[in-house]
Amino acid sequence: MHLTFTLNGETIHLDDIPEDMLLVTLLREKLALTGTKRGCESGACGACSVLVDDRLTRACRTKVADIAEHTVTTIEGIRGTDGGLSDLQQGFLTYGAVQCGFCTPGMLIAAEALLRQNPSPSRTEIRRALNGNLCRCTGYQQIVDAIEAVARERNARQAK
Repeated sequence: MHLTFTLNGETIHLDDIPEDMLLVTLLREKLALTGTKRGCESGACGACSVLVDDRLTRACRTKVADIAEHTVTTIEGIRGTDGGLSDLQQGFLTYGAVQCGFCTPGMLIAAEALLRQNPSPSRTEIRRALNGNLCRCTGYQQIVDAIEAVARERNARQAK
């Protein structure tokens, strides 16, 4: 199939792509975007999370045919205005919300999806938004702290 979609702000045109190819395979093997991780491959761990039209999506369960003419944002597309770390990525570093790093891209994508939908989430809402993402290292506390702090900072910047 011919596939056209927007990836991290850039229009992508690909030919001879199998319709049943999974998005995680396309990203990692065809486009060399390895930030999206292969985890459980059943949609339960969140390591493969991406945004499709700003909605949290599991790339291991999404066929490429389903992203045609849509916008996909991977962890590589989450960056600051200067091209460096986004405020959310910096928040994760500041609050020690990264340890081994395997779950981090998916956690950041889930957090970004939450903050785009709800700029002022409660701690309960943050935990609920992260429910589909597994982390075996941090215990989630630092992740929730980082997201809460970034939400406050974003809201303070917008209020100015």
